[in-house]
Amino acid sequence: MKTSGRRAIAFWLFACCFMVLATLVVGGVTRLTHSGLSIVEWQPIVGTMPPVSLSDWQEVFGKYQQTPEYQQVNHQMSLAEFKPIFWLEYIHRLLGRSIGVVFLLPFLYFIWRRQIDAELAPKLAGIFVLGALQGAMGWYMVKSGLVADPRVSQYRLTAHLGLAFIIFAAMFWVALGVLAERQSARLQRGGARLRSLQRLAAWLALVVLLMVLSGGFVAGLHAGLAYNSFPLMYGHFLPPDLFALTPGLTNFFDNPTTAQFDHRLIAWLLVILVPYFWLKSRRTDLGREARLACHLLLLLFALQFGLGIMTLLLAVPVPLAVAHQAGAMILFANLLWLNHLLRLKAA
Repeated sequence: MKTSGRRAIAFWLFACCFMVLATLVVGGVTRLTHSGLSIVEWQPIVGTMPPVSLSDWQEVFGKYQQTPEYQQVNHQMSLAEFKPIFWLEYIHRLLGRSIGVVFLLPFLYFIWRRQIDAELAPKLAGIFVLGALQGAMGWYMVKSGLVADPRVSQYRLTAHLGLAFIIFAAMFWVALGVLAERQSARLQRGGARLRSLQRLAAWLALVVLLMVLSGGFVAGLHAGLAYNSFPLMYGHFLPPDLFALTPGLTNFFDNPTTAQFDHRLIAWLLVILVPYFWLKSRRTDLGREARLACHLLLLLFALQFGLGIMTLLLAVPVPLAVAHQAGAMILFANLLWLNHLLRLKAA
């Protein structure tokens, strides 16, 4: 593949990654403003057209008025108050559909121009399938809140969030791989110390992903409102209601206190692992790009940790909570980049 072709494909995939990040941000705002249940139907094609006339608005508002959320929570809401939450959910869904279009059309174009080889094509096709599954998962999540208890399932929300990160990781990793021929020509192979660092970086990426999933349960259970103190939980390291539910295993998924405790515990683990990794990297011969990625890892984690603390202490204000969610994906992207660079050097 020519250099220009590689760069075009990589740019396309990075653009799709940015769109996933934007969708994550809008999805966070949608969740935090309780806008996610405002559209009660899943219409992947027809649903791209928003209400225009007054009768259109009255129709969609009438459907919302039949939901348990309106009847139990927002029964005093007017049409004018309904429109902002509708638009947030509409934009979130539109962004998701747009990612599918922006991914599919260039994919077909690159195949037509024979710029995608036999090894790359199945990977990209698999990513497109994951994107379609994500759309279905999004509706499956919303559907869980259109029942007697108008609350989105924390299990489905976490699955929706986790799948977004997997899709992002797949596109980002493939984009890095497309550029690997140009990069690997400039890299010198390392020894045992470098391979050890690469293994640790892989574990760090997995721990960050685990923390993202634990954050999904925190969000789904509104656990950020449970204990708004730091570093202790209202004076306790182990809060008294940590295992209030029976059987005990359900506390990890259904108890807001346990969800927040788990999220904190993983954060403290990263407080140890990230600086340790950075110090270890200082004693290893790295290229300029890998060294920069190591420095960024330390900086981004410090910012993310600080955002998490402020979000907690201020009882989850929307701007900070959304920044914290976006920061997780940016930190994850940095770790993917770092892992790719170390993998090339340690090979």
